[in-house]
Formats: sequence, C-alpha cells, structure tokens
Amino acid sequence: MDGSGGGPQLKSARFRAQREADWRALERLVDRHEKAGGGQLSLEEAQDLARLYRKAVNSLAAAREISLDRALLAYLESLVQRAYLAVYAPQETISGVVGRFFSRSAPKAMRASGGAIALAAAAMALGAMIAALLFRQDAEWYYTFVPEGLAGGRTPDAATQDLRDALFEPFDGVVIQLSVFASYLISHNVRVALFGFALGVFACAPSIVLLIYNGLVLGSFAALYADRGLGYELFGWLSVHGVTELSAIVIAAAGGFRLGFAVLFPGAVSRRDALRLASRDAVKLALVAVLMLLAAGFLEAFPRQLVTDTEARLVIGWGVGAAWLAWFLLAGRDRS
Repeated sequence: MDGSGGGPQLKSARFRAQREADWRALERLVDRHEKAGGGQLSLEEAQDLARLYRKAVNSLAAAREISLDRALLAYLESLVQRAYLAVYAPQETISGVVGRFFSRSAPKAMRASGGAIALAAAAMALGAMIAALLFRQDAEWYYTFVPEGLAGGRTPDAATQDLRDALFEPFDGVVIQLSVFASYLISHNVRVALFGFALGVFACAPSIVLLIYNGLVLGSFAALYADRGLGYELFGWLSVHGVTELSAIVIAAAGGFRLGFAVLFPGAVSRRDALRLASRDAVKLALVAVLMLLAAGFLEAFPRQLVTDTEARLVIGWGVGAAWLAWFLLAGRDRS
C-alpha cells in the first residue's frame, strides 16, 4: 500500500509514480481548455477531462489521508481547482451569452409571450380610446388625464398655431443640450417600463392600470391635435420615437404579465416553480424593453428634434419599428 513503509518522501514518490501520467494528461487538457475554451475539445477529450478530474479528486483525498509532502498536496489542489472550473464552470464567454441573447433567446421569448404582449397593447389602446371619446364629449377631460407638467402648454386653451409650433419648431439648443435631454428621457422611460414590469407580479392588475393610464394620456393628446386638424402631424411627430417607446412599455408590462400569470395560474406545479419558469422569458422581455427605450431616448432627443418633415419622421419611426419586428419574428428560428 502507498501508506505503508518508508518515509514521507518515499511514499510521495510511489504515490506520484502510480498516478502521475493521469495528472499530466489532465493538466494538458485543462491547459487547452483555459487557452482555447471548452469548444475546442472533442467529445472524447471532454469525456477524458471529466474522468481524469474525478481520478484527481480521489488522488487528492488519498494524499491528504496519508499525509504526503506539502509540495505534492499543493500541486494536486491547484490541479483539481483548475479542472473543476473546466468541468463545471459556464463554458460560454460573455460575448457568447450576449450573442445568443440577440440571435436566439430574446426573439424566442418574445414569440412565446405573444398573448401577454397582445393583452398589454390592448390595455393601452383601451385607455387611448376612452380618453378620445371623453374628450369629444367634453374637452375638460383633458385636464383630468394630462398633468400640467407633461402638457407643457399644449392644452385645449392653447392656440392652434402654438400647438403646431410645438411639433415643428427645431430644438433651441446645441448638441450638448440634446445629449442631456436624451439622458433624462432614457432614465425616465426605463424607470416607467421597469415599474410596469415589476408591478405585473401582483396579479397583473397594477400593470394594467399603468398601461391604461398611459393610454389615457396618449389618447388625450391625440384627440386634442385631431380636433385642431393636426392629427397627421402629431402622428408623424410621435412616430419617430413613439413606435419604439410605446412598444417597449408594452413589452415590459407583458414581462410582468408573464409573472402575474404564473402566480394566478400555476398549473400542475407550485407557484414558486411556475414563477421561476416564467421569469426566464419575463426577464428577457424586460431586457428587450430597456434596450428599446435606450434607442427611443436617442430617437426622441435627436431625430425628433432635428427632423421637422412629417413624412421623414414617419419613415424613421416606422422603419425602426419594422426592424424591431423583423428581429422579433425572424431571429432564432430553426432552419427547418
């Protein structure tokens, strides 16, 4: 036996002689893995890596048991730690994770959440319809739905020319002012979307209320401008950033709905398990929404302020929207 007869040095020499070939083979595989990644190993090499790792763990346990010399123990401990990372640590790089998110996982989560997205869009549309109908009956409803700070002087009391000027006057400022404006819009929009996402877990109701309220504000603006014969111009003005921004808010709320549905209708599994499974797609929807809101903040601060032609605004806004839709519908599909 390795542990009988001779001093520590002799025991270590015998122990090493019986097992060193496997250690060296494991070390070579670990070196290759660390330099080139696990994808460079063949299936047979990956199997050898796992097998030799288990043998190295057994060797380390035996070495500790029979109190071999410290140098050998230190070598085995280092080898086992490196091999553990090679066998069990995530094999994908950060760039690989990001690439997979854009090429496959995010669009698949979007397609799997079609029902939740439709419900969120319907809630916002319902709010817009209610506001427009109420405005037709009495313009005073505008002040109920649109806060004074958000209206910015665009109220039923404003002159039609003033409302038009608000759509077409170029931004009075330099590039650095636009950049500050963009930062504010991005942070504000992201907070709104994440708020809608987080509220969804509470049986979806708070997110639905938030969507309806956003729809009420949007419908009030649309009704005001349509009443003054500026509906088309407002549509172009909103399209630049609104196609992306409103879609992002809907998508974020839909992610919250996925969580809320899991709580309300867990099915055959526990609510905890249902929530855990739903969160996989829900979090992806939240990340997509944040990405879209970053883009919307840029569009709102720059193209919307600098481009004053309605048709050009429509091309920009709906062109970007078509690109988002193509990503959601086409990316990540199997070739078959």
